Amino acid sequence: MTVTESVPAAPAGGARRDRAARSPWRQPLALVGGALVVLWVLIAVLAPLLAPQGPLDQLSPKLLEPSGQHLFGTDELGRDVLNRVIYGSRVSLPLAFLLVALAAVLGSVVGTVAGFFGGWVDGALMRLADLVFAFPGIILAMAVAAALGPQLRNAVLAVVVVSWPSYARLVRGLVLSARNSEYVAASRLLGSSAFRTMVVDLRPNIAGPVLVMAALDVGNAVLLLSGLSFLGLGAQPPTAEWGAMVAAGAANFDRWWVGLFPGLAILTVVLAFNFVGDTLRDALDPRTARAIRE
Repeated sequence: MTVTESVPAAPAGGARRDRAARSPWRQPLALVGGALVVLWVLIAVLAPLLAPQGPLDQLSPKLLEPSGQHLFGTDELGRDVLNRVIYGSRVSLPLAFLLVALAAVLGSVVGTVAGFFGGWVDGALMRLADLVFAFPGIILAMAVAAALGPQLRNAVLAVVVVSWPSYARLVRGLVLSARNSEYVAASRLLGSSAFRTMVVDLRPNIAGPVLVMAALDVGNAVLLLSGLSFLGLGAQPPTAEWGAMVAAGAANFDRWWVGLFPGLAILTVVLAFNFVGDTLRDALDPRTARAIRE
């Protein structure tokens, strides 16, 4: 008698679960970056609940070392460093998101117009971008902030001025490669205006790379804003801002805790958004995503 052995079929969802397990968002750096971003956003939103004292309250002795009562110690005016780091997230993170959004929108508009129309329009706009690229970013930001005046708002404008050309260059290249595509030609033949073609047909092809660059730029924006505040061109005392707090720590160099903890806050935010930006790039790039799944 012949015994027929049945081979169990692979579960239908096995391949799907395997692909999900290899998703870029399940990589260790992606998980760490996403967790840090969520943590800092929650800290910024819940700052009044997490910090029992205000960032300007001078209720403690000056320059106390970290202890159970003051986990991050106190600064030169008796303010709790932990409270100021928590409230500093409400300054640095929203402004970083704002300036990245402004730079991305401005650069995307300039790059789209330059790439779509070409000719003298492209030449004029790209020469303007090259003019900004000719100077180191931090130097140009310092010059713009110094010319406008040492204020946090002016520091944001200065960072926008030095950030938009990167988006313009990226979007211009994407538009140049897509404007001669068949779907763009078909849209124009059907009577679509130049504005509609740029918004409806070209925008979906440039959104992914711009989103990746924006995610990476949030960390750079925090770093640039903190650098300007450290140099006295951004947030002014007594504002609780991480760069200004690091500057206070430099003035009290022997009291290591004054500048260390806001510096660590800057470090974790920059790393978090770099990790998230790298993961977005891997997820939105088909070749990279395919390599991860294989």
